[in-house]
Amino acid sequence: MEILLEPLKYEFFIRGLIAAFLVGGMCGLVGTYIVLRRMSYIGHGLSHAVFGGAVVSYVTGLNFYIGATVWGFLAALIINEVTRQRKIGSDAAIGIVTTASFAIGVALISHARRFTLNFEAALFGNILGVTSSDLIVILLVTLVVALAIFLFYKQLLFTTFDEEVANVYGVRTRLINVVFSLILAAAIIASIQVMGVTLIAAAIIAPAITARLMTDSFSKLLGLSVLLGSLTAVLGMYLSYYLDIASGASIVLFAALVFSLVLACSSILSNRRNSSSYSIKKQTSGLFE
Repeated sequence: MEILLEPLKYEFFIRGLIAAFLVGGMCGLVGTYIVLRRMSYIGHGLSHAVFGGAVVSYVTGLNFYIGATVWGFLAALIINEVTRQRKIGSDAAIGIVTTASFAIGVALISHARRFTLNFEAALFGNILGVTSSDLIVILLVTLVVALAIFLFYKQLLFTTFDEEVANVYGVRTRLINVVFSLILAAAIIASIQVMGVTLIAAAIIAPAITARLMTDSFSKLLGLSVLLGSLTAVLGMYLSYYLDIASGASIVLFAALVFSLVLACSSILSNRRNSSSYSIKKQTSGLFE
């Protein structure tokens, strides 16, 4: 019990823990659709695109969330349109859009030649530097993301599993894709302070893909992904405290460890089922020899 209570003596750790819990759950929720849609490259790319907006905000003196939000939503809309193009591969086109945005950020930094904690937090995350106002922003974005997914639940589900059929049945798939891109952008912007650009994609994908190994039910997948996201974020925070390593990295490493364990258990159970099925078939075939 002392292990759990000791870090709670520090106010900055409590704020970081709450932020990690909210961000982990939100990333797990959004990550479910990312994994099922096979859109991991968009999540990774959009996080790098938002970095350009974060740097523009810092260099021009704008509020971080205002600049990053405007830039992130614009990047999300561009990426969504790019993915609809058929002449070139969507992954290649997205790579151009996102790396160009990232390059803008790097160019501005090299020109301004000012390296501060704000820049490092955007790149690598600084969860222990989360303020009360940051917590409010993260909470509001988490609620908005959850509400948007609740309101568009059926349309998102239909579009995720079969976009062409959903379009035939009257679902405005293009609008739904835009809405989802904006949801993803909002989640990434709110999570940058906690995870950083370089790690946020893993935080979105890891809980969902781990939950996917545990169930075939979509509703259970959604719940498990949120639970795993929040749980690995909180436990990763404790790991960061006791090992004295970066919190963003510890959260991702812990999520990767959980995934590895679940994958190993899933493989063992699958092999046992296959072995048992083979044995039964062999015994059954022997009865007719």
